[in-house]
Amino acid sequence: MEYYTQEGLKKLQNELNELTKVQRPAISKEIAEARDKGDLSENAEYHAAKEAQGHLESKISKLQDVVNNARVIDPSQLDNSKVLILTTVKLKNVGTDTEMTYQLVAENEADLKAGKISVDSPIGKGLLGKKAGETAKISVPNGTLELKVLEISR
Repeated sequence: MEYYTQEGLKKLQNELNELTKVQRPAISKEIAEARDKGDLSENAEYHAAKEAQGHLESKISKLQDVVNNARVIDPSQLDNSKVLILTTVKLKNVGTDTEMTYQLVAENEADLKAGKISVDSPIGKGLLGKKAGETAKISVPNGTLELKVLEISR
């Protein structure tokens, strides 16, 4: 089970809808057109379309499982006294003296450019449970990162 914002779950549902209502019929049409061209044993278009169909059905199945098992978190019910999923945290990099703000989200909603980091990332894991004023020492590929939690909000 994974936790999502309402927005994140809607995005997954839209993607699933695109795959099932648009891409699935398009591949079925490609297969039918390739089948109409004759001998299937030597029909590269047919085999490519069947392979694409297999990949698409696998993707649909996985996405359906994620959507069916997703749980939506109500941010208003979260405790703002510590860093949790869906909290927004203002941080100070102790080493560089720079400040940054991130929202901790589920893996599928992570988008660094939008300021959303995964709770499963090294930084996300290192921040979970920290309170304002505490410093997290996080191992990253190029050493140890010290991030001081300045503020926590929803």
